[in-house]
Amino acid sequence: MTSRRILAVIPARGGSKGLPGKNIRSLAGLPLIAHSIRAAALTPEVTRCIVSTDSAEIAAVARRFGADVPFLRPAELATDDTPMAPVVRHALEWCEREDGRPYAAVLLLDPTSPARVPQQLAAAADRLFASEDLDGVISVSEPTFNPTWVGVRHGKAPDGALERYFEAGTGVTRRQDAERFLRINGNFYLWRAEFVRALDSSWFDEGRHAGAEIPESQAFSIDDEYEFRLIEALVAAGLITLPWLDRTTEETAR
Repeated sequence: MTSRRILAVIPARGGSKGLPGKNIRSLAGLPLIAHSIRAAALTPEVTRCIVSTDSAEIAAVARRFGADVPFLRPAELATDDTPMAPVVRHALEWCEREDGRPYAAVLLLDPTSPARVPQQLAAAADRLFASEDLDGVISVSEPTFNPTWVGVRHGKAPDGALERYFEAGTGVTRRQDAERFLRINGNFYLWRAEFVRALDSSWFDEGRHAGAEIPESQAFSIDDEYEFRLIEALVAAGLITLPWLDRTTEETAR
């Protein structure tokens, strides 16, 4: 059905500076990027899943784990400061030309957020297609601390005394009394294809989105060694479950 065709895009630039080689580094016995590839493969709502990369090495690893890598991303879309909007639009336009058919939605799966599960992606698709007024559905979670009442910043000179960052925290003295706070965690983004085609730069400011709430324990975005080691420990302890891992993979990781 054209009306529900979903293109999943896994962006994996080769030039990471915070943690070099992170996209193909082993996590629980699989290259990091393979977790996103498998999550998409286990989501029936996904029509096609591709990896958008500028790296031949990443492309080779992705293909080894069943990924579709139909192109190498142009250099101008693989710089340190390249926004995500043109990267996703480039992937959508390429695949629609190649397929000869339009897509209804684009699902962005960053490999640095490997703890998503197919049921969450399927639920997001159902919500998007059930609401004509929505441009997208994005993952959100409740952080372990509430910045509304503990968020502060240095005040103006001369003494730079601390002041509240959020006015909503004024008068709040207990965590339980603070209004619930959710954050955008980057685990997944699902957008209508027409929204992606017209997107300029800021998806949040340019569209209307619903939040798909997931546990904070899944809300990982790996940018450095500490975060990589932390999610390794959580998976090993069974606090994060990755449903595509079999016993052989888990034993190899140990």
